[in-house]
Amino acid sequence: MNKPILVSGGAVGATAVSMVMFATGVAAADDYAGKTYADASSALSGASLKGVIAGRAGDALPTDQCVVTRSVKAPWIKGTSFSAVTDTVLLYLNCNATVASATSPGNSAASPEGRAAIAAANAAAAKDQATAAANQNQPKH
Repeated sequence: MNKPILVSGGAVGATAVSMVMFATGVAAADDYAGKTYADASSALSGASLKGVIAGRAGDALPTDQCVVTRSVKAPWIKGTSFSAVTDTVLLYLNCNATVASATSPGNSAASPEGRAAIAAANAAAAKDQATAAANQNQPKH
């Protein structure tokens, strides 16, 4: 009676191992994740592809400034010949603010994304301040 249980368990174990082996080889890099919608659209256009917004979270940013969280090739077919759509990429956007505030949702200031956004804003402010100071010190004609 123990033998069938072991055989059954062995079959389940072999199936689980094969599923894990096949699942790990499927992952692929997402070329558009992390880019703004404007940058991703430009890259898609340059590759003769169309970007379609498939999902959107938040509304704090204009669409062009939203960040692509993931993208996938369109999984549908078209026409009477049922040919696969090969020129369309579905884009999922995060349109929340780069850092949350009291009035708008966004990334936590303690998260890696929030820290990066704060550092970028501080760098841009320092650059603007340096440019303004340099322009102020220029002799007027």
